[in-house]
Formats: sequence, C-alpha cells, structure tokens
Amino acid sequence: MIGDRRVIRGWTMYDWANSVYSLTISSAVFPIFYTAVTHRDGVDLVLERYDLPAQSLYSYALSAGFLLIALISPILSGIADSTGQKKTFLKGFCYLGAASCAGLFFFDMEHLWAGLVLVMLACAGFSGSLVFYDAFLPEIAERQDHDRISARGYTMGYLGSVLLLIINLLMVMDPDGDGITLLGIPDRDGWPARLTFITVGLWWAGFAQLAFRVLPDDPYGRRPEGRIIANGYRELRKTWRELRTTRRLNSYLMAFFVLNMGIQTVMYLAVSFAKEEIKEVGPDGTIGPIGDDSLIISILLIQLVAVLGAFLFVRLSARFGNIGALMIGAAVWVALCVAAYGIQWSNEFYLLASGVGLVMGGSQALSRSTYSKFLPETIDHTSYFAFYDVSYYLSTVLGTFAFGLVFQLTGDLRNTVIIIGSFFVIGFVLLFMVPRHEVPEVSAGD
Repeated sequence: MIGDRRVIRGWTMYDWANSVYSLTISSAVFPIFYTAVTHRDGVDLVLERYDLPAQSLYSYALSAGFLLIALISPILSGIADSTGQKKTFLKGFCYLGAASCAGLFFFDMEHLWAGLVLVMLACAGFSGSLVFYDAFLPEIAERQDHDRISARGYTMGYLGSVLLLIINLLMVMDPDGDGITLLGIPDRDGWPARLTFITVGLWWAGFAQLAFRVLPDDPYGRRPEGRIIANGYRELRKTWRELRTTRRLNSYLMAFFVLNMGIQTVMYLAVSFAKEEIKEVGPDGTIGPIGDDSLIISILLIQLVAVLGAFLFVRLSARFGNIGALMIGAAVWVALCVAAYGIQWSNEFYLLASGVGLVMGGSQALSRSTYSKFLPETIDHTSYFAFYDVSYYLSTVLGTFAFGLVFQLTGDLRNTVIIIGSFFVIGFVLLFMVPRHEVPEVSAGD
C-alpha cells in the first residue's frame, strides 16, 4: 500500500475536491457576498440591528466552527483508530461540509443566524475531514516522500480551486451592468453568487469520490469491538501518553500552534481587511474602496503563486531541513505583515498577495509533512493527527477571534495586522527552540 501511485493520486484528489471551500467560501465569493448582504449604502445592517460589526460576527462564526472540531475530533479520532473507520469519518465530514456550502444559497439578512450556523457547519465539515484525511499520509507514502506528497496535495488543491473559481466568476460577472452575467444568468437578488455555493458543494462531494474509491478502508485490520466510545477514549489516552515522551514533536506542536494563528487568520480574513482598508482609482478617476474584481484578481494570484511556493519550500527543506525552511517562512510572514500595515493602494495589495501566496503554499504543505515525519513508529495515525489538527483549529479559533475582537475594540483593521505579525515573531522563536533530533522525555513517574 505504501508508495502505491494510484492511491497517492487518489489521496491528492481530496485536496482538489475540498479546497474549493477554502477559496470560494472562505476567501473569494462568499466574503464579498456576505458584505453585500449585510451592508446597504455603506451602513452595517448587522451593527444597527445587533450592535455587533458584521465582520466581527462572521469571524466569530468561523471561530465557533473550528472550536467545535477542536472539541470533538480527539475522541472521534480515537474511535476511528480503534475501529478502523477512518474513511467513514472522512466521508461524513465531507458530506456535512458540502451540504452546508450548498445551503448558503439561502443566506440573507432575514435568515442571518441560520446562515451563520451554515458558515460554522461548513467550516466544521472542512476542518473535521482534514483530521482523517491528513492521517492517511504516513500510511500511503514513505517518510522521505512526505514533503513532496504533501506539496503535491496542496498543489492539486490550489489548481482545482482556481479552476472552479474561474467557472464561478463567469457566473457572477456582469460586464455590461445590465444584470446579465457572462453565462446569461439574470442577477436577481444575487442568484449567480448563490449558485456558486451549490457548485462548491457538488464539486467537493463529487471529486471526493475519486479519493474514497482508492483510499484503504482498514489497512491494519482493526474491527469494532466492545464499547466503541470507551475504546476510542482509551486509544486517545494511549496516544497522549506516547506523545508526551516525544520532546521534539511537543516543541514543534507549540511552534505550529502559534504560527498557524497568523497563517489562518490571514487566509480567512484578508478579504475583509482589503475591503475596508485598500483603495484604488476607478475608471472615472475617482478614488474608492478596492473593487470586487481587483479582490478576485489578488485571490487568484495568491492561489497560483502558492503552487510555486509549495515546491519551493520542498527544495528549502532539502537544503535547510524542515524546521529551517519553516523559520524562513516565518521571517517572510513578519515582513509581509510590516508591509501590510502601511499599504493603501490596490497595486501594492497585488504585490503583497504575491508574497502571501509564495509563503502560504510552502508553509501549509511543509507544516503537515513535518508533523508526519516527526511521528514515532505507530499505527495510530488518526489519533496523532488529532492533536495536530486540534492545535490547528484552536490556533485558528484564537487567531480569527483576536482579529474580530481587536477590530471590535479599536474600530481599525490595521491594528489587527500588529497582532497577526506578533504571532509570526513568537512562532519563529519557538521554531528555533525545536530540537533537531528526537529527545526522549522521561515522565515524572519513571
């Protein structure tokens, strides 16, 4: 099974399938649609009605989705390992996320809270599926190939999401201003944008079948026995005891936790920042907020440059080691945050987006493969990756929550850049402290 090219290709297809959520729902179409629904003539309708800024409420919904997965994924991963049902859980979260994305078709101000619940569930479906998806990596690829295979998965994700976004842009663009989009769909109450949410759900669930068809059902021959929840809890406790004895893995998890606070906050809320803070000169010479078309261009730029970044960081890891390459990435993130604090114009934002794409692709691909390479010899991969993904989601909760809170307290989105930059500075220091080789840690009871 390990090294089977057909299985590896199938595994990367789940990145192709689910990354359309990250791009269309998290970064591109839905944030713009959400702003259009919650604002009228420059007035924040959510703030007027509920005394909360719309962007803060959106970031809190995302935080709730990540928190939900952080709470339930550890015990579910223990159950998956003890019963051999990893792929079943992967399918369940996939279909939850895809259905929730499609349900956003009905999002409007009259159903604001129901819509935000769908935002939370779509986030939970995406995040929850990754716990089980990532855990297949050490089961299908040799340790020395983890960096390359992880980068290939992210590359497939970036390319697939860009392809669907281009299709979706043909549905939402109205070049003549006559209410007819390029595909001839009348723009009635944002219908073309709403239809894109359905395409995301269909794409995600549909292409995931290519992964489900080839991924192993139960590679270690485990079968459900006895009390499933109790066995899952015991499996989790065993993994936790093992994890505590691996000092390098613990140190890396701490560094990853802080770094990911910054990376995910940038990914999920960069569009919100740009909508409020970046200006451009319109065709008539007037100065106004950055246009939606300019935002889409910058998002496409990030995704395409991220393909290059993923493989660039594989080269850097071969030259400087995984930790050294991640430290280079953290330093670049700090520089990008410094630049973001001062930029004001769309052409500057394009340059910033290029830099973000380059380091984002590399940081994400290498973070996953580094953890996989640091794992001890074990067959409890899902339980181990649960701790990785709990760190991922809790850090994302704190990052997106900090973004919303800082904006709510100060009313200035540029202040959020300061807190994001501090995450990367601290993460750089923590990466420096990660042992280059495994150091067994003796517990107090030994």
